[in-house]
Amino acid sequence: MTFAALRLLVIVGTPVGAGVSPPIWPAPVAADTAFPAHRVIGNVYYVGSSNLASFLITTDQGHILVNSGFEHTVPLIQASVERLGFRFADIRILLASHAHADHVGGHALVKRLTGAKVLVMAGDAEVVQSGGKGDAPQGREWEPSPVDQVLRDRDEVKLGGIALTAWLTSGHTRGTTSWTLNVHEGDKRYDVVIIGGSGPRPDDRLVGNPTYPTIADDFARTFQILKSLPCDVPLGPHGNYYGMEAKYARWQADSTRNPFVDPQALPRMASTLEKRFQDQLARQQPTRP
Repeated sequence: MTFAALRLLVIVGTPVGAGVSPPIWPAPVAADTAFPAHRVIGNVYYVGSSNLASFLITTDQGHILVNSGFEHTVPLIQASVERLGFRFADIRILLASHAHADHVGGHALVKRLTGAKVLVMAGDAEVVQSGGKGDAPQGREWEPSPVDQVLRDRDEVKLGGIALTAWLTSGHTRGTTSWTLNVHEGDKRYDVVIIGGSGPRPDDRLVGNPTYPTIADDFARTFQILKSLPCDVPLGPHGNYYGMEAKYARWQADSTRNPFVDPQALPRMASTLEKRFQDQLARQQPTRP
C-alpha cells in the first residue's frame, strides 16, 4: 500500500514539573472499575479503568492523553496519572480513538481541568462538539467539548520530541482514529499501535445505510490499513482488545519479559474483525429471487 506524505502538526508545550480476539461490542459491565495504573512500554502508560482504556504518553514538555472515558471516569484517570508520579495539569494534548461517550464523554472536563488542546479527526469532530447529539449509540450523549484542531488522515501530532500519527480507520465511527508511535526501551525501538475501534456492532446497518452510506467501504479499508501497520505493541480503546489484564498479570509475575510486546496480535485481531464484518455484510445482502 502506498501512503501519502504525512501532514505535520507541531504542538509546542511548556516544560513540566516533577493474543486475544476483541469483542464485537464491549459490554459496559464494570466499565469504571479501577485498574492499576502501569507503564506499558517506554513512555506509554495505562491510566484507564478495567475496561475503558486511556493512555498517557509522557514528555518533558507536557503529556498527551488518549481517551477521557466518561465524565465520571475522569477522576479515576486523574488519580492514575498522579499515582504514577505525573501531574494531571501537565496534560497538553487530548486525543481520542472515536467519538462515543465511553471515550470522549470526559473531554470537556479534562479540558477545563488541564487546559489541554483537543484534537479530533474529521468525521468525529462535530460529534465531539455536539456531545453526540443525534449520533450517539444507545442515546448516550455527553457534555459537548470544544475542538481546538480538526485532524486529517495521517496527520502527525508532535510534543516534546514524540510524534503520533493519526490514521483514519473509519467504520466504527466516521472519524475513528488509530494512533501509531515509536518508543524506545533499552536499546530497542518498538512500534506501538493504539487501535481506534472494533468491527461493526451487531445492529450496524452495513447495506443501504441512509445516514452512513460508505460504512461498508470504510470498514473494508480500515482492515487493510490495520493489517499493513508495523506493530510490536498493540493497544486499543478497551483493555480486552489486547488482553490487558492477563498481560499485566504476567508482567507482575515476571518483569524480565514485557508481555505487551506481541507482534502477531494486530494482524490476528484485524483478520478476526474482518471476518466478522464480512459475515455480517453477507447476512445483510438482499436475497435474490
